[in-house]
Amino acid sequence: MRVHRDVSSLRAKSRMKVIRGAFVATCACDGFRIIDWSVQGNHLHLIVEADGNTQLARGMQGFSIRVARGLNRLAARKGAVFTERYHLHVLRTPAEVRNARAYVLNNYRRHAHQSGRKVARNWVDPCSSWAWFDGWRDLPRRLEREAAREREGPPPVAEPRGWMLARGWRRRGLVSVNETPAGRV
Repeated sequence: MRVHRDVSSLRAKSRMKVIRGAFVATCACDGFRIIDWSVQGNHLHLIVEADGNTQLARGMQGFSIRVARGLNRLAARKGAVFTERYHLHVLRTPAEVRNARAYVLNNYRRHAHQSGRKVARNWVDPCSSWAWFDGWRDLPRRLEREAAREREGPPPVAEPRGWMLARGWRRRGLVSVNETPAGRV
């Protein structure tokens, strides 16, 4: 989900607070679940699970409206926040799900790598749902303690219900904190 150019960086603390509030409010609504997410400067990545097309459309619409209203209120602006409807890709295999989860959670690392910037070893993106993800292969103890602190309060993610998101993807291997995901999922 990409935002208009006149919307400032989504990773700013005040904007992250608005977006995180929208995640909490809509992560588990009537047949729609937000499982993983990351916030980049001008776009969001989400992995969602829905019981059907109607639930997916309503869940995404509700989330988008909450984010747009909150960001517009924060910036004292009016109008559209997102440039277009969300991009949908149905994940069909355990490998696809595993790679998508790695892609979303480590997306900042990927963007940094593409622009020639280095990201510290064992760093996790604070603008992602990393702390609620239970599939890290090599999460250092320091980050395990930080994740426990981060998980205090209402969760901005929901537990997956489907086999592939809950367990099946693990057959393709856990995700490394230091993994730089490949291109588009």
